[in-house]
Amino acid sequence: MKLKVALEPQEEGGYTVYVPALPGCISQGETYEEALENIKEAIELYLEPDEGELLQYPQLKVMEVTV
Repeated sequence: MKLKVALEPQEEGGYTVYVPALPGCISQGETYEEALENIKEAIELYLEPDEGELLQYPQLKVMEVTV
């Protein structure tokens, strides 16, 4: 599975990273690499269904706009 992630550098250092297709799926790391590893773990936990629950997650639609 491939998902797009957004990395945002923080003023105090490190990065916040989130997955637009998975609302609330957010992580962080001190380095770019650490942030990416942490979001992979967060995605796995996010997508892990509770016992007896079917796996469902929102779909992201990426569009281009002209301004």
